[in-house]
Amino acid sequence: MQQVKVSPKFQVVIPKAVRESLGIRPGQRLQVLPYGDRIELVPVREIGEMKGFLAGMDPRLEREPDREI
Repeated sequence: MQQVKVSPKFQVVIPKAVRESLGIRPGQRLQVLPYGDRIELVPVREIGEMKGFLAGMDPRLEREPDREI
């Protein structure tokens, strides 16, 4: 487990191995989410990068009997 230190300006440096494994680039935006007693940083992806991420997904939904069309 890697650790980082919070600077006096409340900044942190994301370790190189983590940046490389997630493909985080300089200037890229991250969502900051409080989650219980921790902070999660989630990379914001451009809409063009999302193309095809649902490929192969089964579009059929199992519905409750009272919701049938």
